[in-house]
Amino acid sequence: MKANTTARFLLKIAGAAIATSALTTAMPAFADHCGAGDHGKMTEASNRKKANIVEVAVANGSFNTLVAAVKAAGLAETLSGQGPFTVFAPTDAAFAKLPAGTVEKLLKPENKATLVKVLTYHVVPSKVMSKDIKAGSASVKTVEGGAIKVTKQGKNVTINNANVAIADVKASNGVIHVIDTVLLPPDLK
Repeated sequence: MKANTTARFLLKIAGAAIATSALTTAMPAFADHCGAGDHGKMTEASNRKKANIVEVAVANGSFNTLVAAVKAAGLAETLSGQGPFTVFAPTDAAFAKLPAGTVEKLLKPENKATLVKVLTYHVVPSKVMSKDIKAGSASVKTVEGGAIKVTKQGKNVTINNANVAIADVKASNGVIHVIDTVLLPPDLK
């Protein structure tokens, strides 16, 4: 019972951090990687009736690498399922910041377990909207089993070392928060 209360508290803290980021999403650095119309595309995709997380990501067009990785890992069906999920979704530009050859290596069938580990590290097994987050830092458990650090300092919000660029993109089975850096579990760094 206490663990559930603690988990809900941490998720509320994470939600507040994302909420602050939503107010400051006009970040010039992110604008360089995503066109001004991307927020509109995300909203448009999420407004379709019954569009799940995978469908919203596919419709946006800025998540081709993420969608390919989700499919290669065999997670498309899961992330299209009932949920609820919170997905911290790295853009194609975020994947491009990884060392050369990393994505190609992860997409190989023999590296599926590692790919699943990386992708599930971006997912929280509940729906966390930005209004649920409080100021400060919190550790939030991911589907992968590890924890991500959600930090709100002033108007800046980070998930580990990634900035939340667009928050609260609703899907029928949860929510997407767009991030500018791929999150890596500590044991893979």
